[in-house]
Amino acid sequence: MKKNGEVEQAAHKALEANKAKKQGRQFVLWMLALVVGAALGWLGIKPLNELFTFIATVFTRLFQFIAVPTIALAVITTLAQLGGRKETGRIFAHAVTYTLLTTICAAGIGLAMFLWIAPGNLPADIVGAGAANVPQKLGNLTYYDHILSVIPNNMLQPFLSGNVLAVMLIAASFGLGLAFMPKTENREILMKGILGFQELLFTLIKALLFILPVGILAFAAQLSAQIEAGVIVGALGKYTAVIIGSNVIQFFIVIPLFLLARGLNPITVFKKMSPAIAVALFTKSSAGTLPVTLASAEHNMKANPAVSRFVLPICTTINMNGCAAFILVTSLFVMQNAGYDLPMPTMITWLFVAVLAAIGNAGVPMGCYFLTLSLMSGIGAPIGIMGVILPIYTIIDMIETAENVWSDSAVCAMTDHDLKGKIEDPTTPEAVEA
Repeated sequence: MKKNGEVEQAAHKALEANKAKKQGRQFVLWMLALVVGAALGWLGIKPLNELFTFIATVFTRLFQFIAVPTIALAVITTLAQLGGRKETGRIFAHAVTYTLLTTICAAGIGLAMFLWIAPGNLPADIVGAGAANVPQKLGNLTYYDHILSVIPNNMLQPFLSGNVLAVMLIAASFGLGLAFMPKTENREILMKGILGFQELLFTLIKALLFILPVGILAFAAQLSAQIEAGVIVGALGKYTAVIIGSNVIQFFIVIPLFLLARGLNPITVFKKMSPAIAVALFTKSSAGTLPVTLASAEHNMKANPAVSRFVLPICTTINMNGCAAFILVTSLFVMQNAGYDLPMPTMITWLFVAVLAAIGNAGVPMGCYFLTLSLMSGIGAPIGIMGVILPIYTIIDMIETAENVWSDSAVCAMTDHDLKGKIEDPTTPEAVEA
């Protein structure tokens, strides 16, 4: 028996070592695809760039196709299994606490950078010209309209339109309903069907991860071609420096410090979650990246599915570090150009407004831009500057989304670390294997 036990232990170690090597090869492959794609895009070969654009569009559609049902099923199954138990509250409390702390830090850094760099006002003729770039319908939206758009008035529309927050509300209500409804045979049949559907989705995610290097190569080439052609330019100087600088500090200093404070190695966590961060950078959608984020968390980081499938969908909609900094800095910049008085108490007030607004934002491309536009319209500020910002928002959106997914990953890692050994895995589908 002892020999058998030793053999099993040796076999287990060999399998783990093989998995580690496989993950290392995958990381190298993704980084290689990134570099090669950027180099090919920079060559400016039109037929090749058209092919890369086509491939990037296909991958974006595939992510969108699988993202919304993944969010819904992850929330439904986790709440259905944990909804009536104290573990749910503990997971939620950890996730929300870390979300608030990191988001407030992000907004605080944005404010500090704004005060330090102190971007000046733009010429009136540039602001006036920028007003033409703002979509008229969006220019008339208010923050109340944004809140109302989250409340679903039918079952299918949020799924068809990709309204992530509305999908979350529906999924949460279904999950809690299943948790507290009588444990009848019908409930068990329904749960088996939902869990089976979720297992199917994770199989599709596994296939998507297998061909991911092709997508990363195409995304990198597309971005490189845009930069080489001068589509993405830093026209606003100091304002752009404030936004990007605050995101870089949050990404490389603040979030790693949070991980270190909880006894986690930020380099190890980053390496394991790098596929999700790379996809977020190019898709500019944390919701669209969720399938890859879940797969990376469960397979690479070995997070408990009870934690990852509950924390990550929630973080996708409420943990918006980059968005908080953008909303605050852009709002202050617009109001400053409009001649608003901005004493420190007013700036601090807007810091918390930005945090709350970011939490209510959906993780979709340009979500922060539209939300800031709604806020500025709501207070009657001139929105011409939003039109000036629009051409450079693509690069800002990329950086913000990558930061948001990195923060989501950190919140999941910290929550899983804090609750390790305290929560059982209630889900039946196995973690995704790459």
